[in-house]
Parts: sequence; structure tokens; C-alpha cells
Amino acid sequence: MKRSKRTVWLGAIAIAVIVILSFVTAPNTQIYTGSTYSRAADGYGAWYAFMQEQGTNIQRWQKPVSDLTGETKPATLLRIYSQQREVSLSSDERAWLNKGNNLVILGVRARVSQANFHTIQDSPVGEVKIATRRRNQKVKPEEILLGDRFGAIVWEEQRQQGTVIYSTTPYLAANAYQDELNNFQYLASLVTQKNNNLFVDEYIHGYKDADIRESQGQGNLISYLANTPLLVILIQAGVLLLVLIWSQNRRFGQPVTLETPVMDNSQAYIQALAGVLQKAEASDFVLEMIGKEEQIQLQKALGLESVPLEHQVLLNLWTEKTGKNPTELDTVLKLQTRKRRISQRDLINWLAKWRTLRE
Repeated sequence: MKRSKRTVWLGAIAIAVIVILSFVTAPNTQIYTGSTYSRAADGYGAWYAFMQEQGTNIQRWQKPVSDLTGETKPATLLRIYSQQREVSLSSDERAWLNKGNNLVILGVRARVSQANFHTIQDSPVGEVKIATRRRNQKVKPEEILLGDRFGAIVWEEQRQQGTVIYSTTPYLAANAYQDELNNFQYLASLVTQKNNNLFVDEYIHGYKDADIRESQGQGNLISYLANTPLLVILIQAGVLLLVLIWSQNRRFGQPVTLETPVMDNSQAYIQALAGVLQKAEASDFVLEMIGKEEQIQLQKALGLESVPLEHQVLLNLWTEKTGKNPTELDTVLKLQTRKRRISQRDLINWLAKWRTLRE
């Protein structure tokens, strides 16, 4: 008995450790910040819907940027980062710009300035709300698109073939600004300056097309589990389950078929009807119906026919066949013919008298 309890305690501790590890090693969901699939406050689902309503040729891109360089028509790529990235461009981004395309990056690293966290900035589309103290003070004045005396918030750099626009805040037109239409319109003006095709990078948020997942070995559940800590957790849980079954010496027996209870429809109907009559206080109806049936049963017990007899005729035959005083029978017969409501106690007494008469 002590050994069994110790095994149970060890199993409980192991389960607790597994649960804690599953939370610690769980994938970081922060990469979904800034995604157009997200409806959270830091997502961009509302802005994406806004752009579609404007008739903008906008498309989610769920492949590496290197696969996007094959586009022949100039386009704009919008990249919204969940964590601040450096201003320097990658080789894929430079190749994208060299094709004559544009690049808009929200969420680049910059120093924290003395500016207030919440500020209102003037823009070509009106006042824009900004929630960041980060400013880039090394930007040339002619390159600043949005900023104040503390430095640039949004700026652009002209390259040989294309243009790149930076923003120190990744929340320029996030879902939190749904009531601030100017924020939505301002970002729209940044990405649609030349009416190019617009691509929103969802690959950096973890979204991948089926062919990309297949090429990276993520096309099925087994390969996905093999690349995540979840596989180790499942193996540990399986081993623990086997140990617990063995320690308890449990065996699987033959399946037991449960018997379906038989429903008595007549009884159920009677009970339902009785409930309705009781709620309606229809004791006069009960007196009439039960009284007729009791009289017929009494006549059968006396050896008479089942057709209800006249009141006085039944009293005479009762006296003739039983030799008893017909007063009690006269009382119960008169009560059922009055056709008026009586109390529940009187109804029970009346039924008891009928039972006594039949016995």
C-alpha cells in the first residue's frame, strides 16, 4: 500500500514538471505581433481590411524575400517587425531594392529620447498618434517624413533603384488605432506612393505557404512534432502512463454493455397528466373520471354489469348483495356528482372511502 502511494506521488510530481516545462519551452507567440492575421491590439488585421476596402492591390506574402525578387513589375514590400531590428538591410532586401522596388520597414532600432511617449504628429493626411519615445537623430532633415525636435520617427532613404522607408514604431497603424483613421491613411500613403503592387510580409510572422513548409520538412504532423519540444513531452507522458498502469496492476477487461432502462409510457403519461391536473386544480374533473371508474369496478365486484347504474338502483343492489348500510356509498356517489372543486385532503379521504368500499 505504501509503495502504491509513493508511485502515485512520484507520478504527480512528474506530471507537474512536464506541465511547467511545456510552458517554459512553448514557442514564442510574440512573432505574431504586427501580423495582418492578428486581431489583437498590436496586430494589423483592421488595417489590411481597410486597404482592401480602398481597392488597393494588396497581398500577403508567405515566402522568403528571395522568392519575391522574381516579380517583373515594381512593387512595395511592407515588413512589420515584432521586435526592433537594425536599420542595416539584408542581402535579400538589397536585391529587392535593386530591382526598382520599394521597401517599408516598421519597427527599427533607435535610441529613447526625451520626448513624451504619446505624441500627436502632423502629417500630409492630418494628425497622427504616435506611441513611442524612440527617435533617430542621425537622419537628414530632408529625409524625415514624420518627426519632431527630438528626431525622426519615419524617414526615407533613396537608393539607386528603389526607396526604403523606416519607422521607429511598429504600431503605426495597428488595430489599437482603429478609431484613428489618419493613422491608417498615413501608412497607406507610405506604401502606395507609386501605385505599385503591395506585399505584406507574413513569412517573418511564421506564416508559410504549403510548398515552403513541405520543402522545410513541416508538411505533416510527424515532422512538425519532431522539430518541437512537444514530441519529448508526448514521449514522457506515454512512458509515465505505462508506469502508472503497471504500478497499479490494472488490466483491461471485457467491455460491459449497459442496460437501457425501459420506459413505461403509460405511467409517464399518467404522471404527466396528474401534474397538469394538480397545477390546474381540476379536482372536479378528477372526481368525475375516477368516480365513474370506481363505480364500474364496484359493480363488477358485486357481479353486476359494467354499464353505470342509476344512483338509487346501485344503492338498493348494494344493500341486497352485501347487507350493509348504503350511507357511506351514498356519500361518495353524491360527492362526485356535485361537480365542484374540493381540497386535496378531501380528495384523498374520498379515494380512501372508495378503497374501503371495494375491500
